[in-house]
Amino acid sequence: MADNNEKLSKEEAKAAKEAAKAAEKERKERIKRNKPKDENRPNVFVRMGNAIKRFFKDFRGTCKKVIWPDGKTVLKSSGVVIVCVLIVGIGIWIVDWGLSNAVQASTEALAELGDGNEAVEEEGVTGTADQEEEAGDSVQEDVGTTAAGE
Repeated sequence: MADNNEKLSKEEAKAAKEAAKAAEKERKERIKRNKPKDENRPNVFVRMGNAIKRFFKDFRGTCKKVIWPDGKTVLKSSGVVIVCVLIVGIGIWIVDWGLSNAVQASTEALAELGDGNEAVEEEGVTGTADQEEEAGDSVQEDVGTTAAGE
């Protein structure tokens, strides 16, 4: 039994050493991965030039993949767009016309209500602003003629 315990402890020690080595190796690799690569990178202008070249190369490849429509399809599509724009435009015009007439009718109704109030005021409660102004002018004229006549 003692021999089994010694074998287990030796195996455990060996396994612990291997685990420590593996952990150390992993730590070194992690440090290596996180190390900045500025030493190997070209300067910003070279990287920018390469990015621009890559963009135009990809752009050219994408343009080759595009299926361009023929003339008949373009005319059909243009006709559909023009008809849709006309329909939406007519709809907006109808709504605008209806709302304009509604606002105009309500303005006229309010003006008629206002005219009715002015008629009540003229009958004796108070005068309009024009009537009060005319009355003030005539009083001033009377005062002026009296002062001149003396």
